[in-house]
Amino acid sequence: MSAPGSILWFAAHEARLAWRDWLLLMTAGRRRRVGVAALGFGAFVLFLHGVAYLALSRSERAPGASDAGLLVFVAGTLALSFSAMLSQAMESVTRAFYARGDLELILTSPARSARLFAVRIAAIAATICSMSLVFAAPFINVQAWLAGPRWLSAYLVAAALSMLAAAVAIVIVGALFVAIGARRTRLISQIVAAVIGAAFAIGLQFAAIVSFGTIAAPRFAVLERLALEPDSALLWPARAAFGDPAALALLLGVGATALGAVIAVFAPRFGELAIAAGGASFAVSKKHRRSERFGSSSPAQALRRKEWTLLLRDPWLMSQTLMQLLYLLPAAFLLWRSFFSESGVATFLAPVLIMSAGQLGGGLAWLAVSGEDAPELIATAPVAASHVLRAKAEAVLVGIGAVFIPLVLMLATVSLRAALVSMAGVILAAGSATAIQYWFRAQAKRSHFRRRQTSSRIATFAEAISSNGWAGVGALAAMGSWLAVAPAVIVVAILVVVWALSPARASA
Repeated sequence: MSAPGSILWFAAHEARLAWRDWLLLMTAGRRRRVGVAALGFGAFVLFLHGVAYLALSRSERAPGASDAGLLVFVAGTLALSFSAMLSQAMESVTRAFYARGDLELILTSPARSARLFAVRIAAIAATICSMSLVFAAPFINVQAWLAGPRWLSAYLVAAALSMLAAAVAIVIVGALFVAIGARRTRLISQIVAAVIGAAFAIGLQFAAIVSFGTIAAPRFAVLERLALEPDSALLWPARAAFGDPAALALLLGVGATALGAVIAVFAPRFGELAIAAGGASFAVSKKHRRSERFGSSSPAQALRRKEWTLLLRDPWLMSQTLMQLLYLLPAAFLLWRSFFSESGVATFLAPVLIMSAGQLGGGLAWLAVSGEDAPELIATAPVAASHVLRAKAEAVLVGIGAVFIPLVLMLATVSLRAALVSMAGVILAAGSATAIQYWFRAQAKRSHFRRRQTSSRIATFAEAISSNGWAGVGALAAMGSWLAVAPAVIVVAILVVVWALSPARASA
């Protein structure tokens, strides 16, 4: 048993908290679901291993492919993974600074707070590593089975990259604190995190558009054109994943050294930065205040304006939605290049826009419908509940329109039919996602956005199926095929079944 206040004692405490949070995420707070969640997780793991086997056993990147091509493929995969790790680490660090939580308890306790903050910094790296391995581990295991145990070194590569990502994230957020202050850092760090998370993938798509004329080019064909030397430093992480002892030792040493240095520098100051961030969170600006007059506005207009104001003020909205919007940039670039060319790009882009609209609409609808922070105030307003929900839905759809109407107008210059199909699909996908959130609405805090999937598994799967289904309908309709009627009927039938199973139907 470790002594209270020691690093091991704090590590055990943080591990218990992490385990509790994971159980809450898997069971939505219902202990009776523990067994079901365990069976579901086991089935999910087996399913991923099956997918990994099908992908690797038939892929040209499977064992037997040239080492040069496989090195580039693995290097590109690791670069994508590291950009996602760094993005997630920056968001975790920002939340750790700005979410007060148990900060007062820690700083007033007799234990050395630097030890706990050191553990929490290390926990960020461990969490990032665990999240990345959820989907990567099955592919690593299958590759090790097909090509030999040397591929198990990829687990150590994931750990090294996670340590490096956590260290870089803390340095970036700390530098933002010094450069622009605590108040602006929360917004800017979310923007930087989203850009970093999407930059490499989007960069590959832009390069594929320029080189091949389409987003659908082989993912790492652009990297293969670089003709990297086999001993290039850019390929060291890939060599480490191959099981090269020297490259693996170097990568682990760099990751551990970077994380250790960051812990030594920032752990003693973590409390100061968190206090500064907490003070900035509650600061009230006296500038740009103006009185609002409600006499000239209808209740619906006031409610819509209130929802737009809350969405714009949401401190974490940027990290929740910006990356989805960034992934639309390659589509916009492809549209711009297709203005004066005859190609099938319009058919390809229609389902992309529709699926993105469904995903973004579901998130905004949850914030507006379930993430209401003042439900008692709204309930006591002299407005019918149906009018309140209608105003919330209108606010969400107007926000979706502000994002997608410019893209649809650009698409109209290439193909009017594809633009009309996309516009209809965007409305249907966003409307379906909003309806599902309304049917399964449950009061929650806006800060629980990342855990919104735990409120109802039916709603989560229905929203995903709806978005993908309408995207499929849009793809067929953009090609001019009457076969689009079949998936449209299926999606509508699924929505009817979901409505019949929803709490809203039971209370109607």
